Amino acid sequence: MIIYEHFRKEEHPFIERAVDWLEQVENYHDDRLTDFLDPRQVYILQTLKAKYANIALHTSGGYPGAERCRVMICQDYAVNDALDYRLTAFQITGAASAFEKLEHKDFLGALLNCGLKRDKFGDILRTDGCVQLIVAQEIAGYVQLQLKQVHRVTVSLEEIPLESIISGTTSWKQSAITIPSTRADVVVGEVFHLSRSKVLTPIRAGHLKVNWMVVDSPSFELKVGDIISLRGYGRFKVMEEEGQTRKGNIRIQIGLLR
Repeated sequence: MIIYEHFRKEEHPFIERAVDWLEQVENYHDDRLTDFLDPRQVYILQTLKAKYANIALHTSGGYPGAERCRVMICQDYAVNDALDYRLTAFQITGAASAFEKLEHKDFLGALLNCGLKRDKFGDILRTDGCVQLIVAQEIAGYVQLQLKQVHRVTVSLEEIPLESIISGTTSWKQSAITIPSTRADVVVGEVFHLSRSKVLTPIRAGHLKVNWMVVDSPSFELKVGDIISLRGYGRFKVMEEEGQTRKGNIRIQIGLLR
């Protein structure tokens, strides 16, 4: 029996799919390669896997430390180095002046506007004007054909070997904000310049994630190290708390994903 009480209601459909994957591999000895999963989904899959003694999970997002990974569910005697995760990497280029101003959310939006589901592509990496993308091999041709513009900037894609993927260090653009409290609605509203009424609706609709877990409580307290995303607006990280001002407000450093 699946123990649902340890997980949020929104996660139940994924849990049902994950259990089906595990049982298929256990009963039929047929390896299963998932689409790209976020860290929360990988954690859930690893938790469920504990009940399947002869099954192993191996992950790869194309480079060490990848955030979004495909997971190979297989028998425990499989050798990780021999597994094929069916990944393709692209380098994205465009006119220098306009291209350098593009942010992570611009590339993400362009991919989704091509009709892609989020689980079909992995991390979008950016360092020193270099942008790279990891996608599922089965849709690589479609991506190369369809992704021609990112936020009105013409781009081109060149397939590169996985060994050429740049460092996975996430680039955060830091700034300081002053807030009366670290409630999710207060911090998110300040970061994305949303009024209280406008920030409450997406939070209560389940569009806010903290560390990849849906949070629908506006009063949820954020802390240093938390990674927060609001659908349609972007992602940021609470980098540091710098103490209180004379008026009793809290000053924190946040990093916006570039």
